[in-house]
Amino acid sequence: MISSHGSLISVRASERIAPPQWALQEQQLFETLNKAAKEFVERYTHPDGTLIWFEHWPGMDGSDDPYEGFMNLALLYVLGGSSELHEVARKIWEGITWQWTEYGQVHREFDAYYDWMHHGEGYLYLYFLGLAGPATLKDRQRAKNFAAMYTGDDLEAPNYDKELKLIRSPLTGSRGPRFEVTEEDWSTHRGILDDYLAPYEDIPGVNFASGKCAWSNDEVYNHLIAMMNERMNRGDVPLNLNATSLITHAFLLSGDKSLKNWVIEYVEAWKERARLNGGIIPDNVGLSGEIGEYNGCKWWGGYYGWRWPHGFMTIIEPITNACMNAVLLSGDMNGLELARNQLDRNWELGKKQDGKWVVPNKHFDSGWTDYRNAQPKYPIYLWTTSMADDDLERIARIPRDHDWNEVIVPAFSGRDPKTGRETKHYIGNTQPWFQYIRGLNPDYPQRILSANYELIGNQLAKMRAPEGDPHGWTEHYNEGVYSAIHIWQEMCPLYFEGLVQLTLGGPMHISHGGLQHGRVRYFDAAAKRPGLPPGVSALVEKLTPDSATVHLVNTSLFDDRELVVQAGVFGEHRFIAGEIVDASGQVTGTLKIEGKWLHVSLPAGTGIVLRLSMERYVQSPSYEMPWPSEEKVSVIQGRSGQ
Repeated sequence: MISSHGSLISVRASERIAPPQWALQEQQLFETLNKAAKEFVERYTHPDGTLIWFEHWPGMDGSDDPYEGFMNLALLYVLGGSSELHEVARKIWEGITWQWTEYGQVHREFDAYYDWMHHGEGYLYLYFLGLAGPATLKDRQRAKNFAAMYTGDDLEAPNYDKELKLIRSPLTGSRGPRFEVTEEDWSTHRGILDDYLAPYEDIPGVNFASGKCAWSNDEVYNHLIAMMNERMNRGDVPLNLNATSLITHAFLLSGDKSLKNWVIEYVEAWKERARLNGGIIPDNVGLSGEIGEYNGCKWWGGYYGWRWPHGFMTIIEPITNACMNAVLLSGDMNGLELARNQLDRNWELGKKQDGKWVVPNKHFDSGWTDYRNAQPKYPIYLWTTSMADDDLERIARIPRDHDWNEVIVPAFSGRDPKTGRETKHYIGNTQPWFQYIRGLNPDYPQRILSANYELIGNQLAKMRAPEGDPHGWTEHYNEGVYSAIHIWQEMCPLYFEGLVQLTLGGPMHISHGGLQHGRVRYFDAAAKRPGLPPGVSALVEKLTPDSATVHLVNTSLFDDRELVVQAGVFGEHRFIAGEIVDASGQVTGTLKIEGKWLHVSLPAGTGIVLRLSMERYVQSPSYEMPWPSEEKVSVIQGRSGQ
């Protein structure tokens, strides 16, 4: 039955069904995750939201990791987790921010200085809280203040050169660009970086060919700090493109067009630098705008660039994030050009090795090196944005060295040495989801939800073991210190890649700073909050360039439920029509919808399949909810000149 609900078109499910297996599994996951969240918070935090941790913490590293460990509290709430999660997530964000201010890493509520791989990871928490809405004065004020640190409008944090359109250092934050680091800044990394490649070929006392660099050797360490200050810490790097997510977050809260323009102009600036460099994006641009200005005119060798420490991963990830942000804000698919071009250039630089095509991941003074299998997840992200055939071709050209339908249960957060699949934040199943959404992996929903359940059990076992007891942790600044700060991520049981993919119709966010994109999202109409109502399961079964097929099931036999389906996670799409489809695929009813919201009534024990036609990227994205915000207070301007 089709009707109106207030100003929204409403459809009412009428078919009584036995819940499919995937629907019951989703409910089991929500119940398990809600309980796991409570246990996790009780084990690792004080009642005021601060973390059980050491009395002091050195160096510039640190604040991103506690944020990462607890950020999924907010994301779980956004999907439909318990209402308590919202307040808990906000309290812990405040607690971590205060605590790491006291340690010295955070200043004015933002990281004092660090790179945009780590900023990107930590501030996912902010982006998830944005989705958790409704926006508060604090949310909008912080977003305004944080954005100003990167638009050139904060005199205390002059990170951005408006004229040259460059971020002035790889190390930036609320204290501005960090052109020179000290031995203390990198102190927490020395042990772990002993096993990493040297940043330069000519460091005294280091054999570059060995692939290792003795950061724990004081003499070598002193040389490293001096050389990085001379060559690496001034000017722009591609990693800084992750800052576009922070600016986009501020736009989603404010609608300020100058923020949209900043994202587009910054991406365009990097497109021009790539053009000037023969199509390959350079990894270091000096304060004058000159490529390789402090690096002997070399376009490679910058911070988190083509040579050190990870190579192509930390080039293509921020580019992909920035390009998707540009499309979100502008609706122009040409915004993907920079990412597409870099994937194509990388592919063209490949070679046949052991009978298959591999691509270079690093560039040394001697040329391209570190040839590996191309990673399909980056063109998959582009395809889910564009739905274009040429992006599909970028995926199809990659040799399949393993079964893309395979579902994995990541054993740790990091790169799998056997497959090369990145499982940061235990995200490891982008490829099998891609196969599913194209109709090539039909039992994926059941298998990924089972894998998620298994992962949660594994994480709870680790958390409950003696090594998971925070009162037994001791600080060792010279041995294992880098791993220690990751302890909350390694113990956290709140990982639910399948729920995100299946309900939102998109891959899990890129872990180093990507917004959580998706084709649809949901709101509980009765509770007027984000997420699926209790007992309601959702599955995006199919995506086309102009439609999404969504299966909704009320698994309860006792409670009627109402929800709102939104076109796009950020309301960036517009519904234009809908069809009710039966189990055989036959259309049993039609809907005329105009706008980004559809109200759905699900009486107890019913389900409905909706094929929702839409225009994509035609509306200004925002964190707006279907109901008017009760808080319309303007942001605080403060005193001029202070």
